[in-house]
Amino acid sequence: MNITDYLLTSTGTEWPKLLAYWVPPLPARFTLWLVNLLGDAFVIASDHSILRLDVGSGTCAPVARNREHFAQLLDDGGRANDWLRLRLVDECRRAGMQLGPLECFGFRIPPTLGGTYEASNLVPTHLAVHYSYQAYICKQRDVYWIPPR
Repeated sequence: MNITDYLLTSTGTEWPKLLAYWVPPLPARFTLWLVNLLGDAFVIASDHSILRLDVGSGTCAPVARNREHFAQLLDDGGRANDWLRLRLVDECRRAGMQLGPLECFGFRIPPTLGGTYEASNLVPTHLAVHYSYQAYICKQRDVYWIPPR
């Protein structure tokens, strides 16, 4: 497995602007490190710990003490599938989905509204649309009904 096959490139991307929608739950100060193809960001906090912004759930949580610990967990701890969504990305590719510049796999129905982490619920989506829409949905306080899964 080549990890770069499951990551977005930063070329031409205005990451500070895109991730501004996510402060909080992201800390006010961080360094972007990696972004998987579903837009989940891995950032370096001021204490050098690695945080994962899960855009589907709207959560940000520490996942490793530092970059080296992250790499060890990715390799030895078997977290690559969960953190990089390996199987799901492979499923999207087998379904013929391809990402254009400044796109990630976005949700048709967000998980916070009952959507699933399946290729049939994903579609190539412009990064600005993905981050702003998901932040808007995840920060709502007045969603009264979510369909059962």
